[in-house]
Amino acid sequence: MIPAQFEYVRPSSLDEAVQALSDALGNDEEVKILGGGQSLLPVLRLRLAAPTLIVDIGGIPEIRGIREEGDEIVVGAMTTHHDVVRDHLLAEHVGLLCDAAATVADPQVRHRGTLGGALSHADPAGDLGAVALALGASFVIVGPSGRRTVSAEEFFVDLFTTALGEDEVLAEIRFPRYTGWKHHYEKFNRTAQAWSMVAVAVALKVDGGVITEARVGLTNMGSTPIRAGGVEQALVGQQAGEDSARAAAEHATDGTSAPSDADAAADYREHLARVLTGRAVLTAAG
Repeated sequence: MIPAQFEYVRPSSLDEAVQALSDALGNDEEVKILGGGQSLLPVLRLRLAAPTLIVDIGGIPEIRGIREEGDEIVVGAMTTHHDVVRDHLLAEHVGLLCDAAATVADPQVRHRGTLGGALSHADPAGDLGAVALALGASFVIVGPSGRRTVSAEEFFVDLFTTALGEDEVLAEIRFPRYTGWKHHYEKFNRTAQAWSMVAVAVALKVDGGVITEARVGLTNMGSTPIRAGGVEQALVGQQAGEDSARAAAEHATDGTSAPSDADAAADYREHLARVLTGRAVLTAAG
């Protein structure tokens, strides 16, 4: 299908982008931000959205790239999945993000899709939200009132809903360093390149064979990404092995609300969550 008619602007700075959003909203226009376009363009073609203005932020260099800043690794919102997967800084300090980004769709989508776009879309089946939540990422948002920073827990509000205001732009995502941690992203999908039916993100700090810290996130087990606190608590202090992985996996469904849809019933997703958690912990621990 062909999208409904819309106006198009391509600002060269964050200030210009915010101004374009504010002006459009002040005129009661419906406006959408275009990042990599991998989520927005299908929605436009199906006419599930019919904005009067598209603000393309692809020409803003300040929100692209990866850098070190103090104890954090900062990723610009317009950084592509492909660049995330191949970046040496992320591989060394935030390896779990690289693991998950490598599973996103296919090479074509990874070359165009962006980290900020995927997180802002907030699809509960998206692979990167659970990673951001598990790793305690923070989100830097720019709007008419300046910059503000929110935690991952605050950013994901509900199904396809985030803390971003209509006149705000996600500028960057900041990750603490997890240097030396073991990690794995275990994903189950119905067909190659499809959305996750369920997936599990695991990062472990192991000392002398004992798990001293654990961070676990769940994909598509609720309306937002979920931090698997029960799994984390069950792992800490345990020997990294099959018995501890199986015992911890029994807590994978604690506090979840798995959806039922055309792909899977809720009870099947709960079964997947337990199985995939065990696999992810074992793989991460080596």
